[in-house]
Amino acid sequence: MDDAIVEVEGLVKGFKGEVRALDGVDLVVERGDSVAIMGPSGSGKSTLLGLLGGLDRPTSGTLRFDGRDVTGLSEDELAAVRNRVVGFVFQSFQLLARTPAVANVGLPLVYRGLGRAERRRLATEALTSVGLGHRLQHRPSQLSGGEQQRVAIARALAMDPKLLLFDEPTSALDPEMINEVLDVMRDLAAAGMTMIVISHEMGFARSAANRVVFMDGGRILEAAPPEEFFASPRTERAKDFLSKIISH
Repeated sequence: MDDAIVEVEGLVKGFKGEVRALDGVDLVVERGDSVAIMGPSGSGKSTLLGLLGGLDRPTSGTLRFDGRDVTGLSEDELAAVRNRVVGFVFQSFQLLARTPAVANVGLPLVYRGLGRAERRRLATEALTSVGLGHRLQHRPSQLSGGEQQRVAIARALAMDPKLLLFDEPTSALDPEMINEVLDVMRDLAAAGMTMIVISHEMGFARSAANRVVFMDGGRILEAAPPEEFFASPRTERAKDFLSKIISH
């Protein structure tokens, strides 16, 4: 597909013995999509995200980034594609503790060979875009959890990725800090950033995703627009999952 950033066909990821973390996943993510992946613990969500981001390799199946089959690339070739296409935001902020925000954001740009002035300019722009232009010199210990996660988002944005991957970005945050991160993510989705988000935040999925993918047992059981998925899930497994989330 001409507009596809990610195309997955028959993706399988097996571990020791007969265990399959992913068991034949098909998925297409087009430019501008905001996809929320939901499902119980152990359903394969994070394994899928790691494969989509080029952090791991499938046991079998095909994965294409921006039209290019990357399944058989060498580690160096895959790293080059990953660094050009994908930005990551994880549960843990993964910031250098003694380093100011602007330097944390600029660090990955070192590997692109950019000079100090250009790194600082891009890092400042990215931090400003997430509402932290006034916190450039603050170290992580001087920032709230929500601010640290926004620094992590800025670090991903500074690389100008074609695809942003979020692995439960609010799960480590206190409740009052969650919205400041979700607001940034909503703004990115509204601006047309292509995003895949693992999250149980139903508010984000309803307001910012254009598709919800529900996984269980290493498979995609449902994929639908959020209004359809939340109003009338097709499978009993999804109905049970949603009832537990809503009740809590």
